[in-house]
Amino acid sequence: MRLSTTPAVLVLEDGRTFRGSAYGAIGETLGEAVFVTAMSGYQETLTDPSYHRQIVIQTAPHIGNTGITDDDDESAKIWVAGYVVRDASRISSNWRSIGDLSTRLEHSGIVGISDVDTRALTRHLREAGAMRMGIFSGPAADAAADELLAKVQGSPHMAGAKLAEEVSITQPKLIPAVGEKRFSVAAVDLGIKSMTPERLSERGIDVHLLPATTSFAEIQALGVDGVFFSNGPGDPATADAQVELLREVLAAEVPFFGICFGNQLLGRALGFGTYKLPFGHRGINVPVMDRTTDKVEITSQNHGFAVDAPLEGETQAPHDASYGRVTVSHVCLNDNVVEGLQCLDTPAFSVQFHPEAAAGPHDSSYLFDRFIDLMSASQVTQA
Repeated sequence: MRLSTTPAVLVLEDGRTFRGSAYGAIGETLGEAVFVTAMSGYQETLTDPSYHRQIVIQTAPHIGNTGITDDDDESAKIWVAGYVVRDASRISSNWRSIGDLSTRLEHSGIVGISDVDTRALTRHLREAGAMRMGIFSGPAADAAADELLAKVQGSPHMAGAKLAEEVSITQPKLIPAVGEKRFSVAAVDLGIKSMTPERLSERGIDVHLLPATTSFAEIQALGVDGVFFSNGPGDPATADAQVELLREVLAAEVPFFGICFGNQLLGRALGFGTYKLPFGHRGINVPVMDRTTDKVEITSQNHGFAVDAPLEGETQAPHDASYGRVTVSHVCLNDNVVEGLQCLDTPAFSVQFHPEAAAGPHDSSYLFDRFIDLMSASQVTQA
């Protein structure tokens, strides 16, 4: 594969610029700059709907060396707004590869840039905080510096962005249980990755994948044993409809499990606030303490917002006392960010990370079994 020599420029909203070579499609793109610390799994990252409207910076220096394969896609398309790498591989070498990453990016219309000092760029974002960014290549890169900066500064902020409906399916879909059916679950798609329903179905669960606009009446009509909220993009403060849906789930005491965006929405449903992190957690190497077992897990994460809940002790759910007591079940060991919530009097829990972990560690796969235990206990109580 011959890499592009077309000049490209990366412009941050504070005016700092980096120059490199076009990677993927030629043109311009705008989005929030985020860095990903994963050493592998670039294809899963690109196809994760949670990266909608974000420009991904890979901190691993060498990208594209294993090519691409359709089997590793986490959704039907590449969702990132743009892509930044240091060293783009000239050769794709893997027995599963069906093509090279640069061509896939080009065919998907993803504007990227290579030959960038991604270490310097990441250190800058860690110090200055998340910000908007633009990538310009070809004729677009020839514009005056102040014109490019104005485009970046005129682009939308991630805070206040309502994006889950933009990435969700529009029609319900059933992913049948593998083997004998044990339970059925309504999985609300807020930006779900394909591996998540697989992790549920392989445990004997019929997964009813539902649009982000689903009502509680529609969930009730399915007669499911539990409700699941997925990961997804955007600001959780904008997801009022999904929060109200979750409050109906909690009031009906239907077992609930949420991950990532779903964790933030459980926090909001219980009455806690959410806030934007300085630069977020994105990678497959984030250490988390499970306070229910005192074990440390290495987790896969992708979030720029977090739940504002008391780290110590039990708290009465601020929104509605009938929800009972809540405790923070998981904490990030890097910065003490809330990584999980557990309701003690209502059958509900959530985590901020991705237990399906594709690609990534499988330390947290037990959480799907914990959801099964919750549904089992609920059936016993109702019997």
